[in-house]
Amino acid sequence: MGYADVNGLRLWYEVHGTGRPLVLLHGGYGAAEMFAPVLPAFTARRRVIAVDLQGHGRTGDIDRPLRYESMADDVAALICHLNLAEADVLGYSLGGGVALRTAVQHPGLIHRLVLVSTPCRRRGWYPEVLAAMAAQDERVGEQMRGTPAHERYARVAPRPEDWPRLWAKTGDLLRREYDWSAEVAALTVPTLLVYADADSMPVTHMAEFFGLLGGGHRDAGGDGTDRPASRLAVLPGLTHYDVVASPALPAAVLPFLTHQVRAPQ
Repeated sequence: MGYADVNGLRLWYEVHGTGRPLVLLHGGYGAAEMFAPVLPAFTARRRVIAVDLQGHGRTGDIDRPLRYESMADDVAALICHLNLAEADVLGYSLGGGVALRTAVQHPGLIHRLVLVSTPCRRRGWYPEVLAAMAAQDERVGEQMRGTPAHERYARVAPRPEDWPRLWAKTGDLLRREYDWSAEVAALTVPTLLVYADADSMPVTHMAEFFGLLGGGHRDAGGDGTDRPASRLAVLPGLTHYDVVASPALPAAVLPFLTHQVRAPQ
């Protein structure tokens, strides 16, 4: 456990287990501990590198906006800092956006990509979720004091007083429009999309995202030879808020990480 100096940022990471490297990227207002319920399942099979993204957890903020693109560069720099030729990357929600941008911007570093509860464009979220995102600012951050997320932040952050600042910068990020559909369609990294069946985005967007990756266009054939390299998993009985802690998550992810799949055509 420790810090890597990358891109002017002291990026916290911690390493657990042995095997092929798997980088875990947490959701908004979270930290590496967000994966604690499922970490033993992953570390039994993989060398897990859990990261605290800019301004989150043990990674202090710097004078730079929160952007998916710059945080993706941080993750790529960490992979290089650790002298890894490549790594699998799993990102949840906000971390999923960072993971996706890492694959887009640094495809040579990513072996396989897992995106959990992540859209490929901002309008993929339900309208009420977008409205809640748009309202996030320092005032809302003050209202969230005393919540489990705040208590974790206050316990580990280098500057606990930055909590409202994190909400303001995250709100600025979440209000920005984006549509990565064209870049997703050009990806060659085998990708697993994982969603809850009661997630914060409609099933139609999940299918749209999967379609951009080559899925859902044809029958796979009796022997599966026409199956796309990417995969889609919709986990039953879960929501956007509990899918990351469910044992169903590693159960869906680990076979994808170890199964041989053909490269996309």
